Order: sequence, then structure tokens, then C-alpha cells
Amino acid sequence: MAISKNIKDLIEAAWVDGHVCLVGTAGPDGPNVSAKGSMIFFDDDHLAYWERSKRKALENLGGDKRVVVVYSNMNAQREGRMESPVLRFFGTAELHESGPVKDAIFSKLLKREQEHDGADKGLGVLIKIERAETIGGKSIR
Repeated sequence: MAISKNIKDLIEAAWVDGHVCLVGTAGPDGPNVSAKGSMIFFDDDHLAYWERSKRKALENLGGDKRVVVVYSNMNAQREGRMESPVLRFFGTAELHESGPVKDAIFSKLLKREQEHDGADKGLGVLIKIERAETIGGKSIR
């Protein structure tokens, strides 16, 4: 089952709406949570974002590719646009420093991300969605 267009639209508008996705990673120093304003659906099976800060999340992904992406939007839930106020996407990340996947991720980003300071030095992160669920554990795929 595919992710609904509604959820895809909400995540695409996350930065504008003030509800950016959080990415959780794990490393030798413990867990890390980073806000990622560039999060997009690459396709029905993948999320992607543009990594330009190149700090702890990227460092952690060098050793452990498992991630969780959290999207929370209480207003959307109250307005009936989401069943649950929090969605979680569990998966495995691939880093793309060059090549066609990096270029494809960049081409799908919102214009604001493509023109953001440091975008030209960034890399694409492609996340294979293994599980997608509400905060209560109900599958959304």
C-alpha cells in the first residue's frame, strides 16, 4: 500500500507550515535528533533530504544507517487532515555524494532548498522506508 497523497503533501509543505521533520540517528555517543527542512518523498518507498550541515546526523549515518523520521502536526490532526498528530517512518539511509541519485534528489527539492546557502556542497540522503506508522503504531501504508 502506498503512502497517501495527503501525507506526501503535508511533508512537502512541512517547512512552510512550520512542522519540519525530525531525523533520529544513533552513534557511538548515543542518539541524535536533527531537524531537516528539506525532507521530501522521493517515491512511495523512499524519503529523501539534502544534507548540507554535515554534522552529527551525517557522522552517525557513517556507522549506523538506521533512521527514524518523525513528522508532527497537531493542527493538521485537529483539522481532520491527519488521523494521528504524529507519524513515524523507520528505515535505512543511503548517502549519495555524487551520481544520478544525488542529482534526482536535488531536482525534487523545493526551490528554496536548491538555492539555500551551502546547497551546492550538500549530499543526498535516500531513506528506504521499512515501516510507516502513527504514534499509536497503526500502519499508514
